[in-house]
Amino acid sequence: MKREQHLPAFAGTGLRGATAGFATERSDKDLPARSVAGFTAIELLVTLVVFTILLSLAIGGFREWRQKYQLRGAAREIYANLQLAKMTAVKDRARCAVLFNVNSKQHQVVKCGADGTVGGGDDVTLKTADLSAYGKGLIYGTGGSGVGAPVTFSDNGIMFDPRGMIYTPSGGAVSQDGYAYLQFQGKNDAFRVGVRTGGVIILQRWTGSGWQ
Repeated sequence: MKREQHLPAFAGTGLRGATAGFATERSDKDLPARSVAGFTAIELLVTLVVFTILLSLAIGGFREWRQKYQLRGAAREIYANLQLAKMTAVKDRARCAVLFNVNSKQHQVVKCGADGTVGGGDDVTLKTADLSAYGKGLIYGTGGSGVGAPVTFSDNGIMFDPRGMIYTPSGGAVSQDGYAYLQFQGKNDAFRVGVRTGGVIILQRWTGSGWQ
């Protein structure tokens, strides 16, 4: 009569547990390209590249928006200073001029002395404005409009009398509209601020096909 040999009840369970533990440990170690967190080195690199591209686009868009904002601000200051000269001439019953210096990127509001012209030695400078206050690269220029000179006022300035009439800084007659043009260097966007022959002050933006 053959005697059956019984193994302990826990023997099989222990063997299966050890085998399962070994398999789990080995499966973690057999993932050379993937970390336990679920990201491969390639996936991380792609994520960084995409983030860098999006960041550069955002920075470029912000820079372009800021330049347009600064350009408009500089044009508005010239417009305001032309209005200041015109109102000062009426209020003080004395001629008042706005003079532009393209090279120094400045313009001045000057109240004329008794001789009624600029440069007589008795002028009073009421205000000086510098384009550099609105950002590097902002200059007197015509942008994509194709106009030649960045300032078309005779003698680079315009003078108002107490009646609102306009003259050249030396006191001569004005026969055509004059403008000061603004742009960022190398950019097509532009503004112009001008005075019509009748003394009306205007501000316009270059749209790519005309001034509005």
